[in-house]
Amino acid sequence: MSAPTYVLPEADSSALIDVFTGDQRAWLSGFLAGLAASQAQGSDAPGVATLHATVLYGTQTGNCEELAERLVGLLRESGLGADLAALDDAAPDRLAAASHLLVITSTYGEGEMPDNAELFWEALSADTAARLEHLQFSVLALGDSGYEDFCRAGQVLDTRLEQLGATRLAPRVDCDVDFEEPASAWLAEVVARLRAVADHLDPADAAAVPAAAAPAAPSKPKSRWNKKNPFPSRLVANRLLSGPGSAKEIRHVEFDLADSGIEYAAGDALNVMPRNAPALVDAVLGALGATPDTDVDGAPLAARMTTDWEISTPSKDLLKTLAERAPESELAAVLARGERETLDAWLWGRDVLDLLHGCDGARIDPAELPDLLRPLQPRAYSISSSPLASPDRIHLTVAAVRHGAETGREHQGVCSTFLADRCLEKDSAGISLQPNAAFRVPSDPDRPMIMVGPGTGIAPFRAFLHERAASAATGTNWLLFGDQHRASDYIYADELAEFTEQGVLHRLDLAFSRDQAEKIYVQTRMLEAARELYAWLEDGGHFYVCGDASRMAKDVDRALREVIASQRGRGSEDADEYVATLKREKRYVRDVY
Repeated sequence: MSAPTYVLPEADSSALIDVFTGDQRAWLSGFLAGLAASQAQGSDAPGVATLHATVLYGTQTGNCEELAERLVGLLRESGLGADLAALDDAAPDRLAAASHLLVITSTYGEGEMPDNAELFWEALSADTAARLEHLQFSVLALGDSGYEDFCRAGQVLDTRLEQLGATRLAPRVDCDVDFEEPASAWLAEVVARLRAVADHLDPADAAAVPAAAAPAAPSKPKSRWNKKNPFPSRLVANRLLSGPGSAKEIRHVEFDLADSGIEYAAGDALNVMPRNAPALVDAVLGALGATPDTDVDGAPLAARMTTDWEISTPSKDLLKTLAERAPESELAAVLARGERETLDAWLWGRDVLDLLHGCDGARIDPAELPDLLRPLQPRAYSISSSPLASPDRIHLTVAAVRHGAETGREHQGVCSTFLADRCLEKDSAGISLQPNAAFRVPSDPDRPMIMVGPGTGIAPFRAFLHERAASAATGTNWLLFGDQHRASDYIYADELAEFTEQGVLHRLDLAFSRDQAEKIYVQTRMLEAARELYAWLEDGGHFYVCGDASRMAKDVDRALREVIASQRGRGSEDADEYVATLKREKRYVRDVY
């Protein structure tokens, strides 16, 4: 895909006019001044590294932060200076000596910047941004090729830095969900190129510079268990939370950590490795005209299809191949239109089996499948327990996804129905921790917390409340929870009542949208309680959101800005600056998906 083009003004580089907010002007002025100052500063002082790199990351789940930490370790092992920050934390004083910038970022939502990169991007993409000819940079982008806006955040940052005159130290690398190998190669390349610069060599000759033998050891011990090597954990609890008549099936599940050594924190997520449904595997085999024991790369096809490949979400390669081999199919007609929105709408609810049935005559040889199907990936769920209350078990709150039964064939969420139907108590599943250091209870136990978590978005806030109760934190806690019907969808109601009685939960606002003629949502409750919500923020409160990214999180963000604007009475720009300050202070954080 092509990144957007920005028209650069013929203007003095310090012309930071009023299109910026005050915070943005201060940030960008310091950023550019620091980069310019770096040219005039010597870097060969005795005992000081001859080159210093600034490593910035944007992350939603922690992967980019972990890679950035590895990069800093590798740079320092190679005798180079390096510092590390989230993109939005790149304050002027941190960038005062920057001449080499290395950016690692993921893409979130519909091609958006991660939460901790928004302010950086707003400043850098403004049409008054100054020239950066003296800067050398490289970008590592993480994404998921199953989405149209694959790696877009990294792509637009890379393009914008080039447009502002900066020079690439190394080409941008775009990584798919299996990012470890290409990311490690990029880390090694940028370190070698910077080492070459420090040794006054041409960076193109970086291959002649000895690379570090292995990635640097992380600053903290890492678990041996990861996505590639998950811990086989027993499922020890699986109970239905939603009541009779609910349109949803929400379950509480618990995994035994046993002797895994996994140490988690409230706010982290858990990766669960699913297996595809046997009925779907059998149906796809039938559509392919293949037998279960057909050998594919030394393993039976049925086994590979069960544990190795995504057969619910079709890959782009499969779409293209089927359309080419069935040119009269509906899929080929949709692809020929070249309209992303039309394709997304058409694909919604369709899986690999639907496409095979819709493309009669498009023969797929089983030997082609490794190249046409994406690897089966673990699914991440927000942990709903605290290690202070449950050190030996991790709790999850999972909505089983099912739809289309009325059309004759029920489609199922891969992991959610694996947990609901096929991973029974005492069975095991592969799990690994996905830390989220940005999503934590306040480090100051006296600080207030405002938590917005409708539906399964309550998961981390159940963990937070258990954490606050077990740690005897004195800060006040406010939860906004909602769903469709109180009678059937009020999950964890008994626990919330107990937290209230214990004085742990100080305020609980409920929003059940279908229990009255006019729909009421959590953002409705926010607006109704605008005065109190703003007072909690002014008292140093932290504002958390968890749940649906496409609608709920955006609606909550708009409501938050409305609350602030109405209470401060200084307009929308002031409210935007207030929200930016909350984000910068890590008092407005989200866990959305």
